[in-house]
Amino acid sequence: MRNIVILGSTGSIGKNALDIIDRNADKLKIIGLAANRNYKLLTEQIKKYNPSFVTINNKVGLDFLRKTFADSSTEILDDSGHKSAIEVLSSLPETDIVLNAIVGSAGLKATAAALRAGKRVALANKESMVAAGPILRNLANEYNGEIIPVDSEHSAIFQCLQTGGKDEVTSLILTGSGGPFLNRANLDDVTIEEALHHPNWQMGPKITIDSATMMNKGLEIIEAVYLFDIPVEKIKVVIHPQSIVHSMVEFMDGSIVAQMSLPDMRLPIQYALFYPERVALDVCQLDFSQKLSLDFQPPDMEKFKSLKLALKAVKEGGISPAVLNAANEIAVEAFLEGKIKFVQIYDVIERTMDDIGTGKAVTLEDIFRADLQASEMAKNLVNSL
Repeated sequence: MRNIVILGSTGSIGKNALDIIDRNADKLKIIGLAANRNYKLLTEQIKKYNPSFVTINNKVGLDFLRKTFADSSTEILDDSGHKSAIEVLSSLPETDIVLNAIVGSAGLKATAAALRAGKRVALANKESMVAAGPILRNLANEYNGEIIPVDSEHSAIFQCLQTGGKDEVTSLILTGSGGPFLNRANLDDVTIEEALHHPNWQMGPKITIDSATMMNKGLEIIEAVYLFDIPVEKIKVVIHPQSIVHSMVEFMDGSIVAQMSLPDMRLPIQYALFYPERVALDVCQLDFSQKLSLDFQPPDMEKFKSLKLALKAVKEGGISPAVLNAANEIAVEAFLEGKIKFVQIYDVIERTMDDIGTGKAVTLEDIFRADLQASEMAKNLVNSL
């Protein structure tokens, strides 16, 4: 039995993870849950799974949970101690795996806490690795922690790399659907509703907008550099509208190994929870008795400026990826609130990066300072547009 903590249990990844746990109740047990605001759904989850510890990131939710579960064995955690509630959840002695599905840079502290406690982190919070990849990798090495990617693209690469060593790799090939605007020439008048309509995946609003701007692919470039310790020059991005090939690895002999499946996040979640084992999953089989077409094309780097911005950030290193990530979070939030246009997301990010410049990132505190500075600068830019 593996004891699991899910951070972000009411979101898309969290709900898919709970489905995997339901299918493997004899092997996986929930001992901790954390949510952002949806205390009603979290309440249902607590009643079903009876976790030892839970937390939620708002006072109304905390008060409701404390009242509802006053006579329960479930302990409601808050941020009143020297560690935040999610840091406490991430480092519980009895925990085997922390699934970090928190959205945004808020997940970084949890990832670091889990690694310091020597846990396996099933990482769906790509922002952690983007902002502080080298630091987190060092923590994993120092404390015998483990990072298993949950993003479908990085899970695919992780799986493909099992067939050959890193020294044999010529390139990592990240695939992307191209989002809803792959074949749309003019992005000036994109509406919120259009940007939230992804052709293949059902995801939360932030990552769906990142897919529309292709910033998700930019963040994945940075994440791949840090996850797999591969120079950025060996990473390629290919548009693949069907979302069947989730990514590929090219080896020095010319062989290309691909991981394929229907677009269903339960597969990479389950792989991260059970690795190195594979467990039966009957929900996402491809049907090769039907006609199947797979198309590939290079990305439009001029239309989707996120890719160039991400390449610039990872080449600069230091605080630059954290600045990129923080500015993107603010810009996406502003777009979803109707404060800026879709194409202005790129402007906010680029101007924030230019204004802050580069700097070293030796500690997590350096990253947190850069994140705060970039967030404030991006907010000021949003207000000026």
